[in-house]
Amino acid sequence: MATYAIGDVQGCHEALQRLVQHIRFDPTKDRLWFVGDLVNRGPDSLGALRYIRSLGPSARVVLGNHDIFLLAVSEGVATLRPKDTISDVLEAGDRLDLIDWLRHQPLHYCEESFFMIHAGLLPQWTTHDAAQLAGEVETALQRDGFRSFLRSLFHEPVVTWNPRLIGTLRLATIARVLTKLRACSRSGKMTDFSGPPQEVPPGYEAWFNIPGRKSADTTLITGHWAALGLHIEPNLLAIDSGCVWGRQLTAVRLEDRTVFQVDGLARP
Repeated sequence: MATYAIGDVQGCHEALQRLVQHIRFDPTKDRLWFVGDLVNRGPDSLGALRYIRSLGPSARVVLGNHDIFLLAVSEGVATLRPKDTISDVLEAGDRLDLIDWLRHQPLHYCEESFFMIHAGLLPQWTTHDAAQLAGEVETALQRDGFRSFLRSLFHEPVVTWNPRLIGTLRLATIARVLTKLRACSRSGKMTDFSGPPQEVPPGYEAWFNIPGRKSADTTLITGHWAALGLHIEPNLLAIDSGCVWGRQLTAVRLEDRTVFQVDGLARP
Protein backbone atom coordinates (compact mmCIF):
# COMPACT_ATOMS: atom_id res chain seq x y z
CA MET A 1 0.00 0.00 0.00
CA ALA A 2 1.21 3.49 -0.85
CA THR A 3 -0.13 6.97 -0.16
CA TYR A 4 0.42 9.77 -2.68
CA ALA A 5 -0.15 13.46 -2.01
CA ILE A 6 -1.21 15.25 -5.21
CA GLY A 7 -0.92 18.96 -5.93
CA ASP A 8 -3.53 21.38 -7.26
CA VAL A 9 -5.43 19.67 -10.10
CA GLN A 10 -7.52 22.74 -11.05
CA GLY A 11 -9.62 20.96 -13.62
CA CYS A 12 -6.68 19.29 -15.40
CA HIS A 13 -8.43 15.94 -15.52
CA GLU A 14 -6.39 14.54 -18.39
CA ALA A 15 -3.12 15.30 -16.60
CA LEU A 16 -4.48 13.67 -13.45
CA GLN A 17 -5.29 10.52 -15.42
CA ARG A 18 -1.75 10.42 -16.76
CA LEU A 19 -0.36 10.91 -13.28
CA VAL A 20 -2.34 8.06 -11.71
CA GLN A 21 -1.18 5.83 -14.54
CA HIS A 22 2.41 6.97 -14.01
CA ILE A 23 2.35 6.02 -10.32
CA ARG A 24 0.46 2.81 -11.11
CA PHE A 25 -2.25 3.73 -8.67
CA ASP A 26 -4.25 0.75 -7.43
CA PRO A 27 -7.49 1.93 -5.77
CA THR A 28 -7.83 -1.40 -3.95
CA LYS A 29 -4.72 -0.75 -1.86
CA ASP A 30 -3.27 2.73 -2.55
CA ARG A 31 -4.57 6.12 -1.48
CA LEU A 32 -4.52 9.58 -3.02
CA TRP A 33 -4.47 12.74 -0.90
CA PHE A 34 -5.60 15.85 -2.77
CA VAL A 35 -4.34 19.16 -1.45
CA GLY A 36 -7.32 21.17 -2.73
CA ASP A 37 -8.26 23.26 -5.75
CA LEU A 38 -9.71 20.30 -7.58
CA VAL A 39 -11.47 22.65 -9.99
CA ASN A 40 -11.22 25.90 -11.99
CA ARG A 41 -8.88 27.45 -14.56
CA GLY A 42 -8.30 24.09 -16.28
CA PRO A 43 -10.37 22.56 -19.12
CA ASP A 44 -12.29 19.77 -17.34
CA SER A 45 -13.36 20.63 -13.82
CA LEU A 46 -16.36 18.31 -14.14
CA GLY A 47 -14.24 15.30 -15.12
CA ALA A 48 -11.75 15.91 -12.33
CA LEU A 49 -14.47 16.30 -9.71
CA ARG A 50 -16.38 13.22 -10.84
CA TYR A 51 -13.23 11.09 -10.89
CA ILE A 52 -12.01 12.14 -7.44
CA ARG A 53 -15.46 11.63 -5.95
CA SER A 54 -15.63 8.17 -7.55
CA LEU A 55 -12.53 7.10 -5.64
CA GLY A 56 -14.52 6.92 -2.42
CA PRO A 57 -12.37 5.95 0.59
CA SER A 58 -9.27 5.71 -1.61
CA ALA A 59 -9.14 9.51 -1.72
CA ARG A 60 -8.71 12.18 0.94
CA VAL A 61 -9.54 15.75 -0.03
CA VAL A 62 -9.14 19.13 1.61
CA LEU A 63 -10.91 22.16 0.20
CA GLY A 64 -9.04 24.90 -1.62
CA ASN A 65 -10.12 28.44 -2.40
CA HIS A 66 -11.33 27.49 -5.89
CA ASP A 67 -13.43 24.66 -4.49
CA ILE A 68 -15.09 27.04 -2.03
CA PHE A 69 -15.60 29.53 -4.86
CA LEU A 70 -17.50 26.85 -6.76
CA LEU A 71 -19.73 26.35 -3.72
CA ALA A 72 -20.33 30.09 -3.50
CA VAL A 73 -21.24 30.42 -7.19
CA SER A 74 -23.55 27.42 -7.01
CA GLU A 75 -25.42 29.12 -4.14
CA GLY A 76 -25.62 32.52 -5.86
CA VAL A 77 -23.21 34.10 -3.37
CA ALA A 78 -20.44 34.80 -5.93
CA THR A 79 -20.51 35.36 -9.68
CA LEU A 80 -18.42 33.80 -12.42
CA ARG A 81 -15.50 35.76 -13.87
CA PRO A 82 -14.24 35.44 -17.46
CA LYS A 83 -11.26 33.29 -16.38
CA ASP A 84 -13.35 30.77 -14.41
CA THR A 85 -13.92 27.32 -15.92
CA ILE A 86 -16.48 25.74 -13.63
CA SER A 87 -19.58 26.16 -15.81
CA ASP A 88 -19.37 22.48 -16.76
CA VAL A 89 -19.94 21.56 -13.10
CA LEU A 90 -22.72 24.10 -12.63
CA GLU A 91 -24.57 22.81 -15.72
CA ALA A 92 -24.09 19.09 -15.06
CA GLY A 93 -27.02 16.80 -14.39
CA ASP A 94 -25.34 15.53 -11.24
CA ARG A 95 -24.44 19.05 -10.07
CA LEU A 96 -26.38 18.81 -6.81
CA ASP A 97 -24.67 15.58 -5.82
CA LEU A 98 -21.22 16.93 -6.66
CA ILE A 99 -21.80 20.19 -4.78
CA ASP A 100 -23.15 18.33 -1.75
CA TRP A 101 -20.13 16.00 -1.76
CA LEU A 102 -17.75 18.94 -2.02
CA ARG A 103 -19.49 20.80 0.80
CA HIS A 104 -18.86 17.83 3.08
CA GLN A 105 -15.11 17.70 2.48
CA PRO A 106 -12.81 19.06 5.23
CA LEU A 107 -10.37 21.94 5.24
CA HIS A 108 -7.73 19.83 6.98
CA TYR A 109 -6.66 16.22 7.19
CA CYS A 110 -4.32 14.77 9.79
CA GLU A 111 -2.82 11.29 9.84
CA GLU A 112 0.23 10.08 11.74
CA SER A 113 2.97 12.72 11.26
CA PHE A 114 1.25 14.50 8.33
CA PHE A 115 -1.10 17.49 8.40
CA MET A 116 -2.65 18.57 5.10
CA ILE A 117 -4.24 21.94 4.35
CA HIS A 118 -4.57 23.82 1.09
CA ALA A 119 -2.50 26.94 1.74
CA GLY A 120 -0.72 27.51 5.05
CA LEU A 121 -0.88 28.19 8.78
CA LEU A 122 -0.33 31.39 10.72
CA PRO A 123 2.87 31.36 12.79
CA GLN A 124 0.97 31.42 16.09
CA TRP A 125 -1.15 28.35 15.23
CA THR A 126 -0.13 24.86 16.28
CA THR A 127 -1.54 22.04 14.19
CA HIS A 128 -3.85 21.28 17.12
CA ASP A 129 -5.12 24.87 16.97
CA ALA A 130 -5.52 24.62 13.20
CA ALA A 131 -7.47 21.38 13.42
CA GLN A 132 -9.91 22.89 15.91
CA LEU A 133 -10.33 26.09 13.89
CA ALA A 134 -10.77 24.19 10.63
CA GLY A 135 -13.40 22.09 12.36
CA GLU A 136 -15.44 25.23 13.06
CA VAL A 137 -15.58 26.03 9.35
CA GLU A 138 -16.24 22.43 8.36
CA THR A 139 -19.21 22.29 10.73
CA ALA A 140 -20.58 25.56 9.36
CA LEU A 141 -20.27 24.37 5.75
CA GLN A 142 -22.21 21.21 6.49
CA ARG A 143 -25.10 22.97 8.21
CA ASP A 144 -28.20 24.38 6.53
CA GLY A 145 -27.07 27.94 7.18
CA PHE A 146 -23.77 27.57 5.31
CA ARG A 147 -24.69 30.37 2.87
CA SER A 148 -24.22 32.93 5.65
CA PHE A 149 -20.62 31.81 6.03
CA LEU A 150 -20.07 32.00 2.27
CA ARG A 151 -21.54 35.51 2.10
CA SER A 152 -19.17 36.62 4.84
CA LEU A 153 -16.20 35.01 3.12
CA PHE A 154 -16.87 36.69 -0.21
CA HIS A 155 -18.39 40.00 0.84
CA GLU A 156 -17.19 41.07 4.30
CA PRO A 157 -13.91 43.00 4.73
CA VAL A 158 -10.72 41.02 5.27
CA VAL A 159 -9.47 41.30 8.85
CA THR A 160 -6.39 40.04 10.66
CA TRP A 161 -6.91 36.88 12.69
CA ASN A 162 -7.80 37.44 16.32
CA PRO A 163 -8.98 34.60 18.57
CA ARG A 164 -11.69 36.91 19.92
CA LEU A 165 -13.41 37.10 16.52
CA ILE A 166 -16.93 35.65 16.53
CA GLY A 167 -19.64 34.59 14.12
CA THR A 168 -19.28 34.41 10.37
CA LEU A 169 -16.40 36.91 10.36
CA ARG A 170 -14.40 34.48 12.50
CA LEU A 171 -15.23 31.58 10.16
CA ALA A 172 -14.34 33.61 7.06
CA THR A 173 -10.99 34.64 8.55
CA ILE A 174 -10.11 31.04 9.42
CA ALA A 175 -11.05 29.92 5.91
CA ARG A 176 -8.94 32.65 4.30
CA VAL A 177 -5.88 31.49 6.25
CA LEU A 178 -6.32 27.83 5.45
CA THR A 179 -7.13 28.32 1.75
CA LYS A 180 -5.29 31.51 0.71
CA LEU A 181 -2.24 32.15 2.90
CA ARG A 182 1.10 32.48 1.13
CA ALA A 183 2.91 35.18 3.06
CA CYS A 184 2.27 37.04 6.29
CA SER A 185 3.92 39.23 8.88
CA ARG A 186 5.45 37.76 12.02
CA SER A 187 2.34 38.89 13.90
CA GLY A 188 0.10 36.98 11.49
CA LYS A 189 -1.16 39.74 9.18
CA MET A 190 -1.82 38.30 5.73
CA THR A 191 -1.06 39.76 2.33
CA ASP A 192 -2.70 38.79 -0.96
CA PHE A 193 0.70 38.54 -2.65
CA SER A 194 0.89 35.64 -5.14
CA GLY A 195 4.27 36.01 -6.84
CA PRO A 196 7.52 34.12 -6.23
CA PRO A 197 8.80 33.98 -2.65
CA GLN A 198 11.88 36.10 -3.37
CA GLU A 199 9.53 38.99 -4.20
CA VAL A 200 7.41 38.91 -1.03
CA PRO A 201 6.73 42.55 0.00
CA PRO A 202 8.73 44.16 2.83
CA GLY A 203 7.34 43.33 6.25
CA TYR A 204 6.07 39.92 5.11
CA GLU A 205 7.66 36.49 4.75
CA ALA A 206 6.68 33.14 3.28
CA TRP A 207 4.45 31.68 5.99
CA PHE A 208 6.68 28.62 6.44
CA ASN A 209 9.80 30.76 6.96
CA ILE A 210 8.49 32.72 9.95
CA PRO A 211 10.89 32.15 12.89
CA GLY A 212 9.28 30.32 15.79
CA ARG A 213 6.35 29.05 13.73
CA LYS A 214 4.39 26.81 16.10
CA SER A 215 3.53 24.19 13.48
CA ALA A 216 7.17 23.51 12.60
CA ASP A 217 7.22 20.18 14.45
CA THR A 218 4.75 18.54 12.03
CA THR A 219 5.12 17.68 8.35
CA LEU A 220 2.68 19.96 6.54
CA ILE A 221 1.38 19.14 3.07
CA THR A 222 0.17 22.18 1.13
CA GLY A 223 -0.53 23.52 -2.34
CA HIS A 224 -1.93 26.87 -3.52
CA TRP A 225 1.35 28.70 -4.27
CA ALA A 226 2.08 27.95 -7.91
CA ALA A 227 4.80 30.59 -8.12
CA LEU A 228 6.64 28.83 -5.30
CA GLY A 229 6.63 25.58 -7.26
CA LEU A 230 7.53 22.21 -5.82
CA HIS A 231 9.21 22.96 -2.51
CA ILE A 232 10.26 20.21 -0.13
CA GLU A 233 11.79 20.66 3.32
CA PRO A 234 12.09 18.16 6.19
CA ASN A 235 8.70 19.26 7.59
CA LEU A 236 7.07 20.72 4.47
CA LEU A 237 5.76 19.29 1.22
CA ALA A 238 4.53 22.24 -0.88
CA ILE A 239 3.35 20.53 -4.04
CA ASP A 240 1.53 23.02 -6.27
CA SER A 241 3.87 22.81 -9.25
CA GLY A 242 1.68 24.85 -11.61
CA CYS A 243 -0.03 22.17 -13.68
CA VAL A 244 -2.70 24.55 -14.95
CA TRP A 245 -0.02 27.10 -15.91
CA GLY A 246 1.80 24.70 -18.22
CA ARG A 247 4.23 23.18 -15.74
CA GLN A 248 3.70 19.90 -13.89
CA LEU A 249 1.20 17.98 -11.82
CA THR A 250 3.02 16.43 -8.87
CA ALA A 251 2.50 13.41 -6.64
CA VAL A 252 4.72 12.67 -3.65
CA ARG A 253 4.73 9.15 -2.20
CA LEU A 254 4.61 9.82 1.50
CA GLU A 255 6.34 6.62 2.59
CA ASP A 256 9.66 7.60 0.99
CA ARG A 257 9.03 11.10 -0.46
CA THR A 258 9.63 9.96 -4.02
CA VAL A 259 8.38 12.62 -6.45
CA PHE A 260 6.37 11.75 -9.56
CA GLN A 261 5.40 14.34 -12.17
CA VAL A 262 3.62 14.64 -15.50
CA ASP A 263 3.47 17.65 -17.78
CA GLY A 264 0.49 19.89 -17.26
CA LEU A 265 -1.72 21.95 -19.51
CA ALA A 266 0.03 23.26 -22.60
CA ARG A 267 -0.20 27.03 -22.81
CA PRO A 268 -0.12 28.97 -26.10
